[in-house]
Amino acid sequence: MQHRIIVLGAGYTGAITAGRLARRLHRDDVAITLVNAEPDFVERVRMHQLAVGQDLRPRPLDEMFAGTGVELKLATVTGVDVDRRTVTVEANGHAKTTGGIKATGGAKATGGAEARPAAEQLPYNTLVYALGSGWDDQGVPGVVEHAHEIASRPGALRLRERLARLDAGRPVVVVGGGLTGVEAATELAEARPDLMVTLVARGGLGDWLSDRGRSHLRKVFGRLGIIVHEHTAVTGVEADRVLTADGPAVPAAVTVWTTGFAVHPLARATALETTGTGRVVVDRTMRSVSHPDVYVVGDAAMALGHGDKPLRMSCASGTPAAWRTADAVAARLTGGTVPDAPIRYVNQCVSLGRKEGLIQYVTADDRAVDAALTGRLAAVYKELVCKGAAWGVAHPTLGRPVRRRRVVGEPARTTRTAAEAST
Repeated sequence: MQHRIIVLGAGYTGAITAGRLARRLHRDDVAITLVNAEPDFVERVRMHQLAVGQDLRPRPLDEMFAGTGVELKLATVTGVDVDRRTVTVEANGHAKTTGGIKATGGAKATGGAEARPAAEQLPYNTLVYALGSGWDDQGVPGVVEHAHEIASRPGALRLRERLARLDAGRPVVVVGGGLTGVEAATELAEARPDLMVTLVARGGLGDWLSDRGRSHLRKVFGRLGIIVHEHTAVTGVEADRVLTADGPAVPAAVTVWTTGFAVHPLARATALETTGTGRVVVDRTMRSVSHPDVYVVGDAAMALGHGDKPLRMSCASGTPAAWRTADAVAARLTGGTVPDAPIRYVNQCVSLGRKEGLIQYVTADDRAVDAALTGRLAAVYKELVCKGAAWGVAHPTLGRPVRRRRVVGEPARTTRTAAEAST
């Protein structure tokens, strides 16, 4: 019998994991199913570009995985039973087969009425949970009712429509001084110089950067005319303003909320060991510490990197974690060597509109060092990184498949770090 692998979610981490597994494992030995609610791959790192009116290249998943042997199931995941090893889904769209990849969808009732899709249970031997995260309203009053998010394509498209109707001179407020907020504010200010763009940050602007990086960020903000409220806590959002804890309200015809991400709530409803925020606790191979047949990759995973620091929610963490997950699953199925060295960071890539960028080099545990690349060259660098990430998803099976050498369930070796080997 084939070993059944189900991958939930086809964002960066899920798609990369599924493709890399297809490359590592022989088709006769495994059946890989990739479950996703949408038929297209979404470049989440470009949602601020989509929001300001730029058109992004469509990337249909059925074309990306054509001929790989990976089954694409267009469905919404409604439940995971990690004790019975089943996933419950409700199918979306229509069934179709393209280029060797079977995309399974729902059916319509007779008479033209849309029937509610029936729930389906998918059994698995190995589960890769990559459902990711969405925006986090932080429980602040008025955010859900009045603010826009760009953590998803529907959210970015809603903001795009709202901005298109916005008259010149109107104020737009971006709440959140992290990477997403900085990229959103600069993209807005560059694309719509007729608007008054304001960034509200709980800390200092770019306070995680080196002196060189922070200086460049402030220079770009000044050149784009972005107003900054630093060390300001937001206590509420209303239709036409943002309320703050210690100062006057900030006028806002549109509020964009970018204060962080919250993981999909499904994992917390399972028997998986999770943190208080709902992230699944995993080891350095992205394997659940409570259920060894479940791997969790991307924002939903609580994994430790260098210095035993939690990996941050980001593409910079998710992509190497996806490689690690696929390689660990394949090694355990084939009797190979399981990778176990901690994931490390190299840099933080920040787009500051289409013409400016900032590449902040960091230590292995993500602390800024003095070196930073700025200006137009940094913008080109960031664009190449984004294109490279999308290319890696779109070409998931380059290389030769590896035939399993040992039966499923046999123990695999684990690579130990030099420090561990000396103890």
